[in-house]
Amino acid sequence: MAHYVKSHGLGNDYIVIDPAKVPFTVTREAVRLICDRHHGVGSDGILLVEASRGADFGMRIYNPDGTDAEKSGNGVRIFAKYLREHGYTTNDRFTVDTAGGRIGVECMMRDGRVSEVTAEMGTVTFDPMETLDVPGRRLNVTSLSIGNPHCVVFVDDLAGIDPHKLGPTVERHPAFPAKTNVQFVEVLSRGHVAIEIWERGAGYTLASGTSSCAAAAACHRKGRVDRDVTVTMPGGDLEITVGEAYAMRLRGPVEEVMVGDFSADLLRHLAG
Repeated sequence: MAHYVKSHGLGNDYIVIDPAKVPFTVTREAVRLICDRHHGVGSDGILLVEASRGADFGMRIYNPDGTDAEKSGNGVRIFAKYLREHGYTTNDRFTVDTAGGRIGVECMMRDGRVSEVTAEMGTVTFDPMETLDVPGRRLNVTSLSIGNPHCVVFVDDLAGIDPHKLGPTVERHPAFPAKTNVQFVEVLSRGHVAIEIWERGAGYTLASGTSSCAAAAACHRKGRVDRDVTVTMPGGDLEITVGEAYAMRLRGPVEEVMVGDFSADLLRHLAG
């Protein structure tokens, strides 16, 4: 009975833990240590199996800094693969409760393994904000929520943006008291956009499902894309569908990296 499974969706990696399978309490301090890429296993967050509130399964999402995340598109796809392949269900379709709402998932199988997952991510709600002032410039933005907060920043050329510098400025802007996830988006065509991502509580990220949904929804609201959109990120592509009333669906690959146990040395720190 392994302590954890590590998987990634387009380079956005998560560790899945069932608290019943580890000899310590998963505290915020434990999350920070496990996610540390030098002193722990290393990941962009932890997905914790928990009791559902009416769905088939429940999931708690931790950022690598130990804070909670309400919803994650890549995370729920990784979680779905974990449940399907590690004995929790034999169904290809089921629902998962998150702090940001219930998500329906469908697993696509290849050679007995889950190769791709489609997730019904819920409905986007928009804020009236259209511009955001930061030092030295005014940004053209769309602020929205898909169960977690996002600020989509429209740019003409992604190459001219430094997400490591501008991302935290937007994330911590006074307009967002609880901070926000940030996407810099360049529209390439009616069916294709490219984004760079700065995630609240995680920093620069190779890929993000909710960020892809946020970018597609914001671009569609501006009339710049159709309902089916390919979102290209440094880690790869996700396929997004903008449904009626901005009900969002995403589809993309997921891969398992390792199944393992925490060593006695690390367990001493985690227990402490």
